Amino acid sequence: MELSQSAPAVRAVAVTLEAAQSGRPARALAQRRLAVVDTNVWLDLFFFRDIESQSLAAALESPHWVAARCEQTDAELATVVQRPRFGSSPAEAARLIECLRNWQARTLLLPLDAQAPCRCRDPDDQKFLDLAFAAGAAVLLTKDKALLSLSREARHFGLAILTPRQFGRRFAQHGAAQGERIVQCVVPP
Repeated sequence: MELSQSAPAVRAVAVTLEAAQSGRPARALAQRRLAVVDTNVWLDLFFFRDIESQSLAAALESPHWVAARCEQTDAELATVVQRPRFGSSPAEAARLIECLRNWQARTLLLPLDAQAPCRCRDPDDQKFLDLAFAAGAAVLLTKDKALLSLSREARHFGLAILTPRQFGRRFAQHGAAQGERIVQCVVPP
């Protein structure tokens, strides 16, 4: 099934970076789609620069998309990027810390104040699912098998759980041209 703005598997949520950060409602603003980006997909975007994530990277660079984050996902991401594998040289460590700061500056920090109606078998990944539902996200981007296994169940609640490759195939022709946005969860170090 190809997803479009009218597809029931994707629900639109009105939000802007300014409105979300100020706490003001986003009344007269265009409909934007939100998404949650998990830690492994973030690493694909900024560390591995994975070719299958290029559509997502382009969408995140567009003014029509925004990634949201929460303190719990920020904490996980900050911990992961400090592992020796990712900062194998001082220059690489500095580059990743700069990517993390840039990410946090251009994403929405949202409270994780709701639980998802479905449970992930990996408790460490539940925060991404909870954030997606708390934020009213249309898309959760992941390569995690435990989260992907919930795709069918989550679809009943209006959330598409996709890999970056699936995102590229489904949204490449719809993406930035239709004013979508992405949301992810992350905690500062």
